[in-house]
Amino acid sequence: MATSNTTDDETLTKVSAWIGAARRVMALTGAGISTDSGIPDFRGPQGLWTTNPKAERLSHLSYYMADPEVRKVAWRTRLEHPAWRACPNAGHVALADLERKDKLHTLVTQNIDGLHQMAGSSPDILIEIHGTLREVVCMSCNERAPMERALDRVRAGEEDPACRSCGGVLKSATISFGQSLVQEVLERAMRAAEDSDVFLAIGTSLSVYPAAYLPNRTLAAGGRLVIFNQEPTSYDARTDAVIREPLGSSLPKLVTLI
Repeated sequence: MATSNTTDDETLTKVSAWIGAARRVMALTGAGISTDSGIPDFRGPQGLWTTNPKAERLSHLSYYMADPEVRKVAWRTRLEHPAWRACPNAGHVALADLERKDKLHTLVTQNIDGLHQMAGSSPDILIEIHGTLREVVCMSCNERAPMERALDRVRAGEEDPACRSCGGVLKSATISFGQSLVQEVLERAMRAAEDSDVFLAIGTSLSVYPAAYLPNRTLAAGGRLVIFNQEPTSYDARTDAVIREPLGSSLPKLVTLI
């Protein structure tokens, strides 16, 4: 398990050897990988919900479905979401490079910003376990469409645009609090974790379930867990290596070593 008497560079060299010898490598990314792109995390010291607890209410499905005023605020918030201005950073690019080296077989992200795709990660290996902000879904008929179409309607004056097919409530195609993950998506992630020799937990607090169960699947199958995070997590005592260096430098370094 992880020790604290080695430098991050020494640990990265060790991790690169594990990845080089691995049959299958899986990564789980959280909000921490997108902060360098200008997208704030939620639970960190300067996180969105830490600095503005009322913002969390917009992410609860029950409030959203029951209160048109909550939906109006949510739509205004979507218009200004930093994802529309964000570009992939060095961490996103490094993971796409790791895939191109045929050393990343599954990439699960808790993020909804679409930056992994923009960086070049293949949809074949990508699992957006919490959905995507870049699409909108009708909560009644399940019809999906590009988010930009709905945002154009908001810009034109519709404060709470309804589904044009059935009149139902529209919501971003993301998983809200009180909403279950898509079972097939979760099962795919669980199977990948069980089948991985090395699990890379990147920029995630590993506190949001059920995604936080994924490392357990790899550990139970005898695989290694490597955590890239500047803050401690509940898994630190069980991991094989912890990297505290910022992701924008540690992940590119790792890729060059493989």
